Amino acid sequence: MKILAVETATAWQSVAILEDDLILAMHEQEAGGVQGSLLLPAIDRLLSQSGLQLSDFNGLACSIGPGSFTGIRVGIATCLGLRGATGLPFVLVPTLEAMARSLEAATVPVCPMLVSRRGEVYWAIFRWADDQRLNRVLSEQVGTPKALAQSLTEHTIVFGAGWSSMGHEIQAALPRSATVTVGPDRAFKPSAIQVARIGIERLRRGEVAGEVIAPLYVQRAEAEIQYERSGGVSSVARRQKRVETKIAERMGRRSRRRSHE
Repeated sequence: MKILAVETATAWQSVAILEDDLILAMHEQEAGGVQGSLLLPAIDRLLSQSGLQLSDFNGLACSIGPGSFTGIRVGIATCLGLRGATGLPFVLVPTLEAMARSLEAATVPVCPMLVSRRGEVYWAIFRWADDQRLNRVLSEQVGTPKALAQSLTEHTIVFGAGWSSMGHEIQAALPRSATVTVGPDRAFKPSAIQVARIGIERLRRGEVAGEVIAPLYVQRAEAEIQYERSGGVSSVARRQKRVETKIAERMGRRSRRRSHE
């Protein structure tokens, strides 16, 4: 099963192509605030490197947050545009779950965390079961470093940009029953590889997105408030239409070239 996966929930943009568990191509870069201009070129680069076309894929996967509101919207809208142009099934993957997946088979709870735009942190707690299934112990939260610390009740592996930025505050507020180990550097940035692996599992179970897509903001986005006030078309819908049109045009040009060969 081949899948194209996109991770844009933070300033670190990650795109990957996997066939089952084999990584065929990937591209990662700093893209804070400019995902809208970098994402489609990155996808085009990977398609060229892998020698694949969108019609070769079985599905698309995208992280849905929490994280950067702008980044999440760009990723989802781009994948919706690709889905609209190709008909490929689309899978949504929570960002913190994908981060937790990078610490496969950890024997203690894992707590990935990201920085909220309001000076707080996003976090969730996961635990690997004996059957190698990743279970959610605490769903996605947003709050102060102290609130995060108080949610930890036992030895836990902590990692992510939230720890890099606010680790001292979290450590100082830990209850006596809790201790932490800092996870490896490779786990600190969200990766499209883990989004793809979860996406493949969900595709096989038929867990695909419907027509209504809800990003996992955790806290309400300012963009949503502005949209309600304006009564206009959302930025997600606008980008989805642009991507869908571009992809349809490209596919049409390729089809015409083949018909003349």
